[in-house]
Amino acid sequence: MAARAGPVIIAASMLAGCQSSLLDAQGPVGRAQATILINSVVIMLAIVVPTIVATLAFAWWFRASNTRARRRLDWSYSGQIELVTWSIPLLVILFLGGIAWVGSHDLDPSRPLASERKPLRVQVVSLDWKWLFIYPDHGVASVNEMFAPARTPISFELTSASVMNAFFVPQLGSMIYTMNGMATRLHLQADGEGEFLGLSTHFSGDGFQGMRFAFRSVGDDAFQAWVEGARGSASALDRAGYEELAKQSLNAKPASYRAVDPHLFHDIVSQAIPPSGGPEGGQPTPQVSHRSSTFQAPVCTPASPRREPTASLSSPRTRN
Repeated sequence: MAARAGPVIIAASMLAGCQSSLLDAQGPVGRAQATILINSVVIMLAIVVPTIVATLAFAWWFRASNTRARRRLDWSYSGQIELVTWSIPLLVILFLGGIAWVGSHDLDPSRPLASERKPLRVQVVSLDWKWLFIYPDHGVASVNEMFAPARTPISFELTSASVMNAFFVPQLGSMIYTMNGMATRLHLQADGEGEFLGLSTHFSGDGFQGMRFAFRSVGDDAFQAWVEGARGSASALDRAGYEELAKQSLNAKPASYRAVDPHLFHDIVSQAIPPSGGPEGGQPTPQVSHRSSTFQAPVCTPASPRREPTASLSSPRTRN
């Protein structure tokens, strides 16, 4: 269970009134987490509702005008009442603890999802203030827009080029942190085609609100068509191109790159490429200067009628 209470509250408040919903799960991880949330609420209601009812009932029965009520002013102890008042909370804690224990293992973000299809590898870098997605097996990259074939597991490897951030696609589940000099693992899957909102849930400076991206789950043919289209882009993401991209910018438009330095992600993780200056490191520009695609990040509209992330220091890939 990668999501933690504080960031989830921030994300929920940001998504209020938006089309994306934590309970509108579109993948196996999201559905499992929604089930845990619903089961936890039901278990807690088993003690909350009777307590509220008992409080109202006691207040009504022992009202001043009820002469039938027996008031035992010298009463001080009842073993039966003590048994009830202690056993029910203990059972609630036992059930909630069991759900959390099982869920934290089954939904470990670093645990691959069971599937007959080969996972799609995606390397994610959080920048100031945009998201970079690298597809190492396809040799392309995109900014503030991610494509993935539906019903295919996605194996994420995430890091930050600047300050700590948090990657979250609410309808797919499992928010996870990104940190400079470290790589975290995450496995997600979308079970159908559609467009889902992705966003940052960790405040990181002036451009935080615009740090959103479109997660597009498409068919296999549409994904291959997008890859071919990205390979026809004018820009390539070598080290010089990355350093230009890493400069602070607000509301960066989606863009794609036809080629990517195969060592780029590992150089960022190992800090062979120095980290960015962070929110105080420079003046943001309105948008990135490279060619943008025709796709736009989703806009919030009114809705229609795992355990901490595993962080491990990655070493740079040996160059041939």
